[in-house]
Amino acid sequence: MKLATLRRPENPTETYAAVVSGNETAELTGFADVGAFLAAPATTRDEAAASATPSGDLAGVSFATLITHPSKVFCIGLNYRNHILETGNELPEYPTVFTKFADSLTGANDDIEIPAEEHRVDWEGELAIVIGPGGRRISEADAPAAIAGYAVSNDISMRGWQSRTSEWTQGKCWEASTPVGPYLVTPDEFDDGATITTKVNGEVVQQDSTGDLVFGTAALISYLSTIVTLRPGDLVLTGTPAGVALGRRNEQGRHPWLKAGDVVETEIAGLGAQRNRFV
Repeated sequence: MKLATLRRPENPTETYAAVVSGNETAELTGFADVGAFLAAPATTRDEAAASATPSGDLAGVSFATLITHPSKVFCIGLNYRNHILETGNELPEYPTVFTKFADSLTGANDDIEIPAEEHRVDWEGELAIVIGPGGRRISEADAPAAIAGYAVSNDISMRGWQSRTSEWTQGKCWEASTPVGPYLVTPDEFDDGATITTKVNGEVVQQDSTGDLVFGTAALISYLSTIVTLRPGDLVLTGTPAGVALGRRNEQGRHPWLKAGDVVETEIAGLGAQRNRFV
């Protein structure tokens, strides 16, 4: 199953959850976003899916961020082997965990602001886990049952603010800077070794397999649920592969930070693609 959170054309501040099949959408009546749908009892979800109301085709729809009000957004740093190598670090013994907030999220095709306070803006294409039933102290063996599905995300990073201290959060949680979506795709329709690709102005800057994670999805669910209860609609951004601006130099020997007018496209095979213009 493929789900999305869409904005109503007549009132873009109002959103609704929808099932997507091919190029057609059907509204899940009574659910403002995918997170609300996931939080409902299983029988309610089944009834809503069975009676979903056709709402049109995908052409011209506006995607809101997939989960508009998650209770938690966890992010994992340095979780692809090649990205760890490009940063000069050693493979970690434990996941590097930081957080974002609901206000940090934005839609899959929304414009993203270059802050007046920061010019060192970087891309980080990532696989996002969307929590379903969730739970506390979930074993790795039981972790797949806690996952509702997967989505595309990009951990847009403000590197100057990030490097102000050894703790990263202040460079990672800026307003409306992290696109999630366009779709949640259920685990039965997703290949765990799918190709993730990030392009900047049409140039491929990142490409890897989501199977290259140091800490895989089951391990992350188990680890994070040891700390706190994972709830329906919570997000876990699993880390980025090599190829970020921080690890690159242009012809002038400078990092190619994102600037106004740049377009970042992030795609994971089977999960769809994002396209964000920077302004």
